[in-house]
Amino acid sequence: MVKLIALYKAPPDPEEFDRHFHTIHAPLVRNYPGLLKLEMTAITGASLGDTPYHLMAEMYFASTEALQTALASPAGKAVAKDLMNFAAPLVTVLVGEVRE
Repeated sequence: MVKLIALYKAPPDPEEFDRHFHTIHAPLVRNYPGLLKLEMTAITGASLGDTPYHLMAEMYFASTEALQTALASPAGKAVAKDLMNFAAPLVTVLVGEVRE
C-alpha cells in the first residue's frame, strides 16, 4: 500500500483555508479512482515548540500504479488544478510506502 501525503503550512486565513479544503478540495480528492482511504489530521501542536503545519491529508492507494493512475485521471487533474489555485505556496506533497 502507498499513500500520498499533503502537508499544509499554516495559511494566512485558517478559516477560509479550512472552508475551501473541506467544501471544495476534499470532495475532489474523494473522486480519485482507486482511493482506499482519505485521512485528514488537523495539526494542533508539536512535541517541541511550535509547528509550521496546519493540516495533513493522507490518501491511501493499493499500489504505486494505482496512485499514478489516480493522479493522471481527470479527477487527479481537477485536484491538482484546485490545489495550485488555493494552496500552492503552502503545500508539500510526498509519497510513502506503508509498512506495518
